Amino acid sequence: MARVRVLVRPLAALTAGLLLIAGCGDSGKTSADKPGGRSGSASSGPVVVATTSWEAALAKAAGAKNVTSIVPPSIRHAPDYDLKPTDLTAVADADFVLYSPFEPFAGRIKEAAGSKAEMIELELDNAPAKTSANVTRLGKAFGTQKAAARWNASLTKEWDTLAKQVKATWPGGKAPAVTAQMFTTWAAKLAGARLVGTYGPEAVTAAQLSELTAKKPQFVLDNENMSTGTVLPGSGAKQVDIANYPGKDLDLQAVYRKAAAQMEKAFSAS
Repeated sequence: MARVRVLVRPLAALTAGLLLIAGCGDSGKTSADKPGGRSGSASSGPVVVATTSWEAALAKAAGAKNVTSIVPPSIRHAPDYDLKPTDLTAVADADFVLYSPFEPFAGRIKEAAGSKAEMIELELDNAPAKTSANVTRLGKAFGTQKAAARWNASLTKEWDTLAKQVKATWPGGKAPAVTAQMFTTWAAKLAGARLVGTYGPEAVTAAQLSELTAKKPQFVLDNENMSTGTVLPGSGAKQVDIANYPGKDLDLQAVYRKAAAQMEKAFSAS
């Protein structure tokens, strides 16, 4: 679940390296509907800076309107991204900085920029319960609880609709057997599939390849943002690459819609 905490780190820690260990992000602006924000007006609300588009999308879902994310959408794996002075400038003007625990550079960015922002740590997982919990927590932090509640209600409706659509494409009318990367098990749940195995985040070993292949999955739901290539070569399983991060529009529900469409296409072709 999401946790909120303020991190204080020595400025010297910045020299240890500003390496982001998250997935891809995005750049886009919006702001919450409560007054405030050192850089925002009464109508724009608090200024939120997120490390990636995932956290930014959660902020937008919670009702924030002035949202900026650091890592651009073209970077699927954030260690490939080099932080820029403008990133620190953005953090310096923020009221809230959102990050995930596997992004240890976040606290150092805040300290280096001299920001007085509140640091909010989010556990990223597209399972709907965790997504809703993150949105609810952010809504409370931003003072946008009503907007967050409306978005959560729309997520429940969207999830139920998509689940029915995917189920209608099950091969032979039966729930397909799938193997999923550990961070895409939510997609297996959305599909109503039988999860017969998981792997990752590291590449599948020879022993795991044998073990997972023996379970005869019909499909592999790989993580597009951490892909290591073909997961189960020679198994006959069809691989579907699922993205966890939203795009430039910061529409988190679009992640669910895209995954559903991909699985519908794969299932219908079997």
